[in-house]
Amino acid sequence: MATPTMMAVTLLTRAIEYDVVGRKLEALKLYEDGIESLLKESKAETDPKRKQHYQTKIVEYMNRAEQVKELVTRWKSKGVISDRIHIVEGATGYSYGRIFGKYFNDEVHEILLEEPYVREHHQICNLVMFCELAVNSCRNLKYVQLATVKEAKNGDEQGRAFEVLKQSLHKQAVKFVVEYSEHMHDRQVILSNGYVIKIGRGLNYFKPSPSKYCLGAFNYHFRECRETNVDVFYCPENNKS
Repeated sequence: MATPTMMAVTLLTRAIEYDVVGRKLEALKLYEDGIESLLKESKAETDPKRKQHYQTKIVEYMNRAEQVKELVTRWKSKGVISDRIHIVEGATGYSYGRIFGKYFNDEVHEILLEEPYVREHHQICNLVMFCELAVNSCRNLKYVQLATVKEAKNGDEQGRAFEVLKQSLHKQAVKFVVEYSEHMHDRQVILSNGYVIKIGRGLNYFKPSPSKYCLGAFNYHFRECRETNVDVFYCPENNKS
């Protein structure tokens, strides 16, 4: 059984490796988990020299984690407009394949999805459909991170659904992480190939299907949409491929 120190070393070593090769989103998560393990070890340590050693390392890794976090934050605000789509009320032909397809490629290793509302059944299904497209289109995808608002009702059905999706993605060698926030409003998809796709309604711009027996019930190319805007930005320095 791994000790807390061994666990921290493993996490932080992997964080550095991913940081160096440009997998910043996963590196940041590993830094945070590794630092948390070191903090626990430091609190339990009674030897002054070892305690000082832990504290020095914690500060070192916290500084690097903050630098990576600032870099990820800059990804969201930089770049030039690459494409703009206006989806009118009731339009069809705007499946995820059309919106994301040309940006999902072999250069995408990580995806950060900021989507506040992934709690209802249809919203979770939209997330699964998005992940299916990403895994199918991005052959080198290794990491998907969802930032969303936690659902306090329904007996944690949201959490159970995320766990099932996590296990399913794991079988495809893709790590899935959920970060909860109570104060988020932005809806955007950040790709490690430099593209940021901002959709006014997020992933949930489809109307309900009038029947499970009509076109659009399963193939969303035929599904009617709600009016929304899609803005695509590109920043070359975001491309960590």
